[in-house]
Amino acid sequence: MVDLTKFVRRRAHEVRIAECVIGGTHPIAVQSMTNTPTADVARSVEQTRCIADAGAPIVRLTAQGKREGEALKPIVETLRGEGYKTAIVADIHFTPDVAMIAAEAVDKVRINPGNFRTTNGELERLVAICRRRGVALRIGVNHGSLAKRIFDEWGDTPEGMVASAMEFLRMCRDIDFSDVVVSMKSSNTRVMVHAYRLLVEAMDAEGMTYPLHLGVTEAGDGIEGRIKSAVGIGALLADGLGDTLRVSLTENPENEVPVGRTLVDYFARRDGEFEVLHPERYSPTCYKPRSSAAPVIHSEITDEYVVVDATSGNPTAEWRAAILNRDDSRPVVIRRRYDIADKELVAIYAAADMGQLLIDGLASGVWVDAPQLSDAELCDIELMILQAARVRFSRTEYIACPSCGRTLYDIQSTLATIKSRTSHLKDLKIGVMGCIVNGPGEMADADYGYVGSSPEHITLYRGREIVERNIHQSEALDHLIEIIKRDGRWQEPK
Repeated sequence: MVDLTKFVRRRAHEVRIAECVIGGTHPIAVQSMTNTPTADVARSVEQTRCIADAGAPIVRLTAQGKREGEALKPIVETLRGEGYKTAIVADIHFTPDVAMIAAEAVDKVRINPGNFRTTNGELERLVAICRRRGVALRIGVNHGSLAKRIFDEWGDTPEGMVASAMEFLRMCRDIDFSDVVVSMKSSNTRVMVHAYRLLVEAMDAEGMTYPLHLGVTEAGDGIEGRIKSAVGIGALLADGLGDTLRVSLTENPENEVPVGRTLVDYFARRDGEFEVLHPERYSPTCYKPRSSAAPVIHSEITDEYVVVDATSGNPTAEWRAAILNRDDSRPVVIRRRYDIADKELVAIYAAADMGQLLIDGLASGVWVDAPQLSDAELCDIELMILQAARVRFSRTEYIACPSCGRTLYDIQSTLATIKSRTSHLKDLKIGVMGCIVNGPGEMADADYGYVGSSPEHITLYRGREIVERNIHQSEALDHLIEIIKRDGRWQEPK
């Protein structure tokens, strides 16, 4: 159960990843991931340098095949020869043999339980290499890529994600391997927060103290992507959870690092204790809306709502205590003042402060009080926070991956083009995914999907259903718009 009265960070055991140690009392480490083809050693080294120079002590590279796995050794050797001590992580999907190759070169290997076989002793073989070389392991569960047997029993639910993670964690415990980190990622902030909380409860019940890597997948770009990440990651940081994190943006990977650092530094300053008279009104792993009132922004507040201010260094705890202690049944709007002129910082801080209360159903509206921003800017930020917490949808939502070495087209420019032609649509979710590894699964709740299928070719989805395969990228957006029109969901821009 999360401590309701003060900010207390969960104590995980220490795991060393090269010279970066996470867990214990160590600061939360920020990381990012390259989007260059890993087999291109020179480009991958250059981008890893760029990410490291931005302040990330951990950098991840995809290794989807043998060529990419074998390229990791010269990448690491080049960086070490240049004096970079950055921890290098290999990202593995589907190919246990490549994980063995990667483990001989890197500092941590990330595997996805959804597509990493446990038969024939493959996990044990991988752990043996990791143990010999001092390599850490991340059990990285993705909401959109659960194993079929897990999906058949649990569906694509937080409970299914926890079942997947715990199976692998128990296997690691049984062979006495503790250099393990675990993550529970989703593009849906509500699913992501719920999954991490359930995982912590499950680990606590079995005496496990593995460190947590936090992240919202496919957050998108710009202010919207930063807000979505801050809502999900901020909710967990407010719980005292997290030992390392990544903000996944569809931008140059080095752009992710300062956003992550902003979140880490913001929560490191939290303090304060607030008495909660009615903790029984709140369960952090069970979403129970306090009110059925429509979620509002500051310009829509009526007498039906009561405004609750937060002024301390720990607004989430203060709001939570104030709301749970109220016997007034009116829906609550939470207000916080930010005396800064930087729109991005206001958006990140407000999303991190307010996201948990919205996800937990304790608030029915937000009021971002930032006098140095225009009213239009504030309304825009407030609507994006409500949408990121999935309590009110006011614009097209883009579930867009940050891209990696598996990406089969220029996803940044493509996302910008798709936005330019579809952002006027209402109540629509569009997935823009670089490849098929996580694409169809992570965008499972999207209305439409635009997924790389081969170099410069796209497969289009309606929900989980493939509508058109392998269309050349030059025609794919027109085809997507035609599908939306045929479905009667197109509105002409005003």
